[in-house]
Amino acid sequence: MEALTYVVPVFIIGIPLLMITGVSLMAFRAVGRSRRLRAAWSSGHTAEGRCLRTYTTTSGGGGDTSVTTTMHHVYEFTARDGYVIRFEEEDGPGTVLQGDHVTVYYHPDRPENATARPPARGRLNANLGCALAFFGVFVAGCVGFIVVALAMFFSQTADQLP
Repeated sequence: MEALTYVVPVFIIGIPLLMITGVSLMAFRAVGRSRRLRAAWSSGHTAEGRCLRTYTTTSGGGGDTSVTTTMHHVYEFTARDGYVIRFEEEDGPGTVLQGDHVTVYYHPDRPENATARPPARGRLNANLGCALAFFGVFVAGCVGFIVVALAMFFSQTADQLP
């Protein structure tokens, strides 16, 4: 019984901390993606690119989960310095097909972070804000769970002490 006094708090704290870590990594990736898109759009550098390939990937579908399909595009363009850059982008429009010409936005210092998405700063900010708000509420819920669960556990443990 005494071992439970040490093991249970580790699980009460450990599992939500793992969840907080995962959500923090997702938030970090969302902010990084937003910064890359904003830098590409704000640089003022554009080039004519070509869609080399489109393909889809699926995930999920095991058991009772739904299947998610993601469309991918592989683009190629020539930067102003003459280098040919090839990049892949997820969740692009279904109307862009192999061989189509698109406008590519890129930052000259990091052309590999180019995008073929048209500038939509308001939408990008709204999506990022909603995602960060959701992540914040999730983290607050995890911290609340830790506090309440530890308070309940230690109040019961204190009652059992001689």
